[in-house]
Amino acid sequence: MSRRTNRRDFLKSTALAGAGFYALSGFEVEGAQQRRPGPNDRLNIGIIGAGGQGGGNLRNVARTENIVALCDVDDRRAAAAYKDFPKAARFSDFRVMLEKQRDLDAVVVSTPDHQHAIASVMAMRLGKHCYCEKPLTHDVAEARLMRETATKHRVATQMGNHGTSNNNLRTAVEIIRAGALGDIRHVHVWTNRPIWPQGMANRPAAEEVPQGVSWDLWLGTAPSRPYNRAYLPFAWRGWWDFGTGALGDMACHTMNLPYMALQLGAPTSVVGEVNGQLSSESPPSRDRGCTVTYEFPARGKLPAVTLKWYEGRNNLPQMELFHGQKPVDSGCLIVGARGTIYSPSDYGGEYRLLPLAQFKGYQVPKPTLPRSPGHHAEWLRACKGGPVAMSNFDYAGPFTETVLLGNVAM
Repeated sequence: MSRRTNRRDFLKSTALAGAGFYALSGFEVEGAQQRRPGPNDRLNIGIIGAGGQGGGNLRNVARTENIVALCDVDDRRAAAAYKDFPKAARFSDFRVMLEKQRDLDAVVVSTPDHQHAIASVMAMRLGKHCYCEKPLTHDVAEARLMRETATKHRVATQMGNHGTSNNNLRTAVEIIRAGALGDIRHVHVWTNRPIWPQGMANRPAAEEVPQGVSWDLWLGTAPSRPYNRAYLPFAWRGWWDFGTGALGDMACHTMNLPYMALQLGAPTSVVGEVNGQLSSESPPSRDRGCTVTYEFPARGKLPAVTLKWYEGRNNLPQMELFHGQKPVDSGCLIVGARGTIYSPSDYGGEYRLLPLAQFKGYQVPKPTLPRSPGHHAEWLRACKGGPVAMSNFDYAGPFTETVLLGNVAM
């Protein structure tokens, strides 16, 4: 019997294994060496995904570093970047960029979710430092591979969950770890996503590929399908083949504070509850929504924790948990035996100790975590030999695994 290999599996197995493109070109992957910039050097950075969120990342790193290469499969989305950085080399295929642009020190990966791992792993195996947008990966196994690859090649890494570098989030972590809330057994996290179409049962019809879009390169490791404007430039998040839904989009932000503060690690149980039938093409719509319940075991002296994720219209924790505070569209509640932290923000950068009267005059503990110079600056400093970024792949990898298990459960 012959073993059939589909397009997605072939591309992943060859590219992520370091075979395929690089093996055939004679380009060394394992054990690749690079220069180690000092704290006062300017890094040579390649941008993989230069439009949208990638454009924001580009401009943040360009404040202090050299942008030597821009890679995007959509010339329309990358037009502003091309105009602002006319001297940078242009590519549509990141594999070609990594082979030809030998002076790269680091890459910033801001592609759709399904391309995060393949681009990042290739770069890290060539010794390039790596910043990758959230969620770190599209699949659970990829998150493990990203962490292992970063460790093996000793590169500086960071996931793009900006709240990790917010010093208010770090203060909230210190408050929780200092025991201000007592034993914590329940966490509630919710989101206003999706704000794009979800719940589709069928794929849209084929349309003509717009000029300037390299559709096959955009598909990358995903199953082949015809182009349709329903996927680009943003709504790909609502299709399982490319995105990770509301959970993948936002949990790396809104779940970050409790995950870090409580040192949650890996769950022992994940249960997904979806209202109605779940499509094989797309995560649940906002009207239907879902609830995902994670169970975490006791960790040393810390008790077991139940964490609930809520998405969909009007899907919120019980009102009494807010102690009279007005619920916002996206946030988290960390409920302890002696009090609650309410974070009414996407990124965990704001917190309130509840009940308010009980914590009036509360003095925050002395800092135990380092303070951040800024999200991108923290990674760039690590690339130049400084302290590791807090959301490096040792942290972001297991965190992303946990988040994505919710999609597996659904």
